[in-house]
Amino acid sequence: MKEPGAITGVSVAHDAATIDEIDSAGGESVRGTVSDLLARDGVEEAFAVHTCNRSEAYVVTDRTVEGREALESFAPSVRGAAVRRLDHEGSLRHLMRVASGLESLVLGEDQIIGQMREAYEESRSAGGIGPVLEDAVTKALHVGERARTETGINEGVVSLGSAAVRLAAGEIDLTDGTAVVVGAGEMGTLAARTLDDTAVSEIVVANRTVPNATYVAEEVDTESSVVHLSDLPTVVPEADLVITATGSPDPVLDPTAFSGADRVVCIDIAQPRDVDPEAGELSGVSLYDIDALEHVTRKTRERRETEAREVESIIDEELDRILRSYKRKRADDAISAMYAGADRVKARELDRALTKLETQGGLTEEQRETVGAMADALVGQLLAAPTRSLRDAAGEDDWETIRTALDLFDPEFDAPPETPGGRGSAADPSGAPSGAIPDSVTEELDD
Repeated sequence: MKEPGAITGVSVAHDAATIDEIDSAGGESVRGTVSDLLARDGVEEAFAVHTCNRSEAYVVTDRTVEGREALESFAPSVRGAAVRRLDHEGSLRHLMRVASGLESLVLGEDQIIGQMREAYEESRSAGGIGPVLEDAVTKALHVGERARTETGINEGVVSLGSAAVRLAAGEIDLTDGTAVVVGAGEMGTLAARTLDDTAVSEIVVANRTVPNATYVAEEVDTESSVVHLSDLPTVVPEADLVITATGSPDPVLDPTAFSGADRVVCIDIAQPRDVDPEAGELSGVSLYDIDALEHVTRKTRERRETEAREVESIIDEELDRILRSYKRKRADDAISAMYAGADRVKARELDRALTKLETQGGLTEEQRETVGAMADALVGQLLAAPTRSLRDAAGEDDWETIRTALDLFDPEFDAPPETPGGRGSAADPSGAPSGAIPDSVTEELDD
């Protein structure tokens, strides 16, 4: 009998990895990643999530070593320091933190919970979601919803990108306007996402590496296009809003890039600056820098950090609940294996005994029931102590004891071959399903 599956996870995320490293981890799609993982030895279930800020995968295997081996090729070209590996409990906690926004670049942001739901559906379509990941991912989504309804983790403006958009909306009417986002890094991506929720009709993403700009453009539903930094002078004069957020050590926009601009708001949230301050002297240009936005976000960030502590309490509560359920199930699987083997032996020996007694003069129905009840009682009393020990082992994370019990009490080790009419094991005269834990034992252990 197999040991109940455990989760092994791997994460490549913005807190330790570059955009290129995140992009290189996993396959081209969630469905492709899941299908690839399911084809690996020992993998029974698989789940993956891929956004511009994180690429993660989780597998369920009978033994954790198989899970680690299956995930070895998930991020082969990523620096070791940028890859986070997670055991079963770590995976459960991390999924909850991700869904509640605690692992996001912008603390408490809402988009991630929708992305996780989409990843869950994609993983399910690929055949990756089984009972273990079903519980894990749905629990994480539940925690994410609790975090947003029971705390203020997602209230207010906290990112410079979203603050820039809010500032611009107060300066000009963005309806049917064109916005240019310069830079495809973390802040540029957040700015593009925030613009996606406004009434702009087009978003242009500019970056030195065009494929990275394309990746950001694909993140938004608004009509979008991409250009190289060298092409900015052709798009900036026609824009209503320009948000710059590159990592360039030198300005990428000088006054000449704004030649012909009628009315454009330019918000530079890069450090060092992306826009030559002299551009702000032009009559058609309103230029703001990071100092103009910092005070907008400071109070919200502090408030969200306070709310994050409340979210951590929710996670601790829900994690404890799902771990108790998981541990109980693992113990009960081993206990059921014990009772299945014992019930089969009991049924076989009881049948022999009753047959002999019948040949010695016959038995009344009451006598047959008495003998059967004695056999049931013997099994229950003999297995009560190991049952309690297995429950204790699960509570103490002593999986070696449970694994040994599964090997010792494998109900299939001497099972008769299947027959056309079903499994060929002897019937239990008591009528109880094979492997069922007697109510009397369960009640005693629960007291």
